[in-house]
Order: sequence, then C-alpha cells, then structure tokens
Amino acid sequence: MNRVWRIALAAAFLLIPTAFGQWAATGTTQLQVTVGPEAALLINTATTALTTPGTVFTDYTGTTSFSYKIRTNSGTHGGNITLEVTTDFAPAGGPSVGTPPSAGDTLTYTCTVAAPGTGCSGTVTASTTAATSVATFGASAHSAKAGNAGSTAWDLTNDPTYVVGTYNATVTYTISLT
Repeated sequence: MNRVWRIALAAAFLLIPTAFGQWAATGTTQLQVTVGPEAALLINTATTALTTPGTVFTDYTGTTSFSYKIRTNSGTHGGNITLEVTTDFAPAGGPSVGTPPSAGDTLTYTCTVAAPGTGCSGTVTASTTAATSVATFGASAHSAKAGNAGSTAWDLTNDPTYVVGTYNATVTYTISLT
C-alpha cells in the first residue's frame, strides 16, 4: 500500500505543471503602457548676439530660437515656458537688468511660438527677480514629434552712459506643466 501511494504521489507531481500552463509553439502577452504628461525644451541659439544696425544709439536687438515638445493632460491642465535673467550683465559699467544705469533702460522681448503654444502678449520686460512668460499651452496640447518652434526677439536700450566693452548675461528658460 505504501508503494501505491508513492506511485500516485509521483504521478500527481508530474501532472501539476500541465495544470498551470502548457508548452506550445506560440504564446501571447499583453503589453500595457501609461502615457503621462511631458514637456521638454531645446535652446537652439547658444549665444544670442545683441547688435545695433549702425544707426547712432539705436537699441541693440537679437533673437533666441528654441524648440519645444509638450503633451498636456486633458481637462484643466496645461503648461508654460518662462524665462528669467539669472545672471545680470557683467562686468560693471554696461547695461543692467536689475539696476539699470539710467531710468528707462530696459531689456524687453516679444515672443513667437508655433501652435499649440500661444506666445507672450505684447512686449515683456525681462527681470532678474521673477520668471516672465514666453508661451502658454492649454489642456490636451500635443506638439509634433520633432518639436515645435519658438523664439524671443530681444531689445536692449542703447544708453550713452554704457562703458565701451563686451557684456554678458545669462537667461534661463523653463518649460513646465501646470
């Protein structure tokens, strides 16, 4: 009787794997992906030269181009691109965003942004203390796979009190979802 039980138990262990799955020439699986909101930004102009057209004391101008990719949530969620002058013009003696040498000296910009973005409204004065708007995106916004284009057109007051020299400032662009 003991031998019969051992044989029955061995047979049961041999049959257990077939109860959970069968070996075959093909098989299937289900793939699942959760697509979430995302945003990315590429600044295409590493150094934006602000130049004057040669007319005496005409403002300095230049353009920074960028590309963006965005996928926003449906409903009320969107996104935006902002910029801030994170390092003011240096060395001392030239233009300054934070402490201009003369009243009325400004660094301003206008925006051009391809859909689905909406560019800033009118002329915006750049700041060293707060981020300012470049573009906004509504709910369910989707850029092209290769990205969409945008630019900021800069205008810097040409003040006669600036000391002759080369001055550099750093502007930080940020894209975010709301």
